Amino acid sequence: MFQTPRTFGVLAALLLLPTFAEAIPKAIQYPETRKVDQKDTFHGVTVADPYRWLEGDVRETKEVRAWVEAQNRVTSSYLSSLPQREAIRKRLAELWRYEEVETPVHMGGRYFTYRNDGVQNQDVLYVQSSLVEEPEVLIDPNGWSKDGTIALSDLEPSPDGRYAVYGMREAGSDWRTWRVMDLSSRQLLPEELKWIKGCCASWTPDGKGFFYNRLPEPKKGEEYQRLNLGSRVWYHRVGTPQSADALVFEQPEHPAWDAFPEVTEDGRYLLLPLSNDTGKLFRVLYKDLAEPYGMIRTLIPDFENEYFIPVASEGTVIYLFTDHQAARGRLVAVDIDHPEQESWKEIVPQSEHTLAEVSRVGNLFFAQYLRDAKSHVRLFTLAGRHIRDIELPGIGSVRGFEGRRDSSETFYRYTSYDMPPSIYRYDLMSGESTLLHRPKLALDPALFEVRQVFYNSKDGTRIPMFLAHRKGLRLDGSNPALLYGYGGFNVSETPNFSPFRLAWMEMGGVYALPNLRGGGEYGEEWHEAGTKTRRQNVYDDFIAAAEWLIANGYTRPERLAVQGGSNGGLLVGAVMTQRPDLFGAALPAVGVMDMLRFHLFTSGRFWVDDYGSVDKEDEFRALYAYSPYHNLKPGMRYPATLVTTADTDDRVVPGHSFKFAARLQEVQAGEAPVLIRIESRAGHGSGTPTSKLIERYADELAFLVENLGMRKPGEAAKAP
Repeated sequence: MFQTPRTFGVLAALLLLPTFAEAIPKAIQYPETRKVDQKDTFHGVTVADPYRWLEGDVRETKEVRAWVEAQNRVTSSYLSSLPQREAIRKRLAELWRYEEVETPVHMGGRYFTYRNDGVQNQDVLYVQSSLVEEPEVLIDPNGWSKDGTIALSDLEPSPDGRYAVYGMREAGSDWRTWRVMDLSSRQLLPEELKWIKGCCASWTPDGKGFFYNRLPEPKKGEEYQRLNLGSRVWYHRVGTPQSADALVFEQPEHPAWDAFPEVTEDGRYLLLPLSNDTGKLFRVLYKDLAEPYGMIRTLIPDFENEYFIPVASEGTVIYLFTDHQAARGRLVAVDIDHPEQESWKEIVPQSEHTLAEVSRVGNLFFAQYLRDAKSHVRLFTLAGRHIRDIELPGIGSVRGFEGRRDSSETFYRYTSYDMPPSIYRYDLMSGESTLLHRPKLALDPALFEVRQVFYNSKDGTRIPMFLAHRKGLRLDGSNPALLYGYGGFNVSETPNFSPFRLAWMEMGGVYALPNLRGGGEYGEEWHEAGTKTRRQNVYDDFIAAAEWLIANGYTRPERLAVQGGSNGGLLVGAVMTQRPDLFGAALPAVGVMDMLRFHLFTSGRFWVDDYGSVDKEDEFRALYAYSPYHNLKPGMRYPATLVTTADTDDRVVPGHSFKFAARLQEVQAGEAPVLIRIESRAGHGSGTPTSKLIERYADELAFLVENLGMRKPGEAAKAP
């Protein structure tokens, strides 16, 4: 049931009620962390690494495990003593209790949809023969483990609808185990496919098997830290063991190269986009499946541009979405019989806005653009003629528009900071969108507003920023504000709904997201401006966003928090070490904190193209200049910091966060707390159970309330 304006802000008022002084956390006694005399030399520069031993795997290293347990005891004691924490947890659970439905996918004569009633730890897969039928459960992963930490992923039905292959991910790891189901009988076939990371399975048109890539089986104890090298492409025949799979493609002389198999919709060609050791630039290879003994041939011969998973095919013509001669993206048609560049045909040219994604449904291309980081969708014929645009509800984000060449419908998902994920059906003939599902929330989203502003960074570059907060906000500098960022890997940050953000705004908080350089919001030039020796631009953009919020009366430093995860965790670590005076609290999550050793673990080798390499002197000096772990200085007053990571994170190994937290606890001069929260049986984020998410976000919000002065003993409760 929606809350009325009269009841709006109940949580905010509760958090401002007077509390007993003895409930305030006392001085923290951090666990002692052993230091070692480890030094490395890079280009004549000697660098100390006193906490190197914390890079050890939690599962395999007794001393690291003991350190994790000791840190978690301290953190748990602090967070559980916060008087506002339980009220926040209960409110988060209420806000989370809405039915979320993912975009339907129509394949093999069935509609497949993920759903979650709001309290389930993992999304459940439903199936239905038509949209008017009641959906029935196909796969419910919530019974796979008692703690809800095994997730369903990577569903790929066969073209004939007889089988489906799907992945199982345990404890948040990027590793998948694949199973095959007979969709008619709902019976699992006996085979299990292991040592798979990434996706996806691509079926042959006869539905008898699929192509996939997998890594070599790691040695015991190396599963979660070893570099991901030696990927190969295999063909699996349904009903046979993995040991019988046929090797299709390998490059033993280039173990860092990866191929991603994709069979064209007509079943004629196996396409192999091949990434180099940075994971960014691509060659494209292909095999004609009509020739059983045919050779793998080259379509795109070099690693000079990006060529995303092929959009579509028509006979010998392959449609590719690329940044070749188009920093903001374009769609080209390449004929396999005449692959030379002078024979390419441009279908959708580069525009003033960034082309983010292209898909084919029926005889139309759905081109998803970013206009100042806001979604915009345009439709084109196969020849490239513009047909129409799709009208969206407001400032937000869309995704979806999947289908096949014989489809007459498609589906998309729209969301924003004040709008829960809403599912629409789009009719290709009429051009009409029909709302299929919009969740009901425990709070009226109309009480909030979302807008976009622009500000200038240090070098004068104009940066967009989204702001979300309750209507009628007073710009007197007193508001708590949460500044979130990412800024890297060509990732575009667009407005998305989250119960965590909704709770923050209900409590009177301002949520701000700037579109930093390093992202993909304005194409490849924008991305490149935040990479390697230019990476300081990202941190300057973020610092300028904080200064704009303060200068324009949204908040003040002691009430401003910064938040980011993964590459965004690095962002938080960098700016809080460069400008500790600017922030009252910091929430770095699963961050890359040691910029001199990131490339030595799991998928870190793919990040060199964005971050640079310590092997090159100019790039080493840039990395060393902002590396969060190396730039913490004794005697500095850093903001209150809650570092979060997980023991099964095999993308950004938790040793990054362990070392950063240990060093920060060592050098912190002020009374602001420095805590690390290490989740068990969880990974980089994907697949985390709902129950764990609610607990983590309750901890983070309670930490912010305490350390941004949102709850002061003796302060009168104020109505919003």
